[in-house]
Amino acid sequence: MSQYVDGFVIPVPKANIEDYRKLAELARQVWLDHGALDYRECVGDDLDQDKTATFTAAAGAQPDETVVFAWIVYESRERRDAINAAVMEDPRMKPMMDSPSMPFDCNRMVFGGFTTLVS
Repeated sequence: MSQYVDGFVIPVPKANIEDYRKLAELARQVWLDHGALDYRECVGDDLDQDKTATFTAAAGAQPDETVVFAWIVYESRERRDAINAAVMEDPRMKPMMDSPSMPFDCNRMVFGGFTTLVS
């Protein structure tokens, strides 16, 4: 059975990267505690390539923003669904979910689930 991956592309204000890192460290621990196999959050460093579409454009990032590219790996889609349900009920996530001052605009986050094609 191939692994399942949730992928994210998130425009984040450059001024908020440290706050985002703290949020991501907590989220990483919660997802891994509930059974995710891997959890990665990466901040853009070399985004604007010639002759290709760019992450900056795809994310709709403004000049004062960068792009975070993130993914979570699971055993299967079924395990992903169970882990995500458990994560949403985890009390460590409550402050993050209830916070009016997230370090990024959740409505601009791109998210999707992916079946592994090559591993």
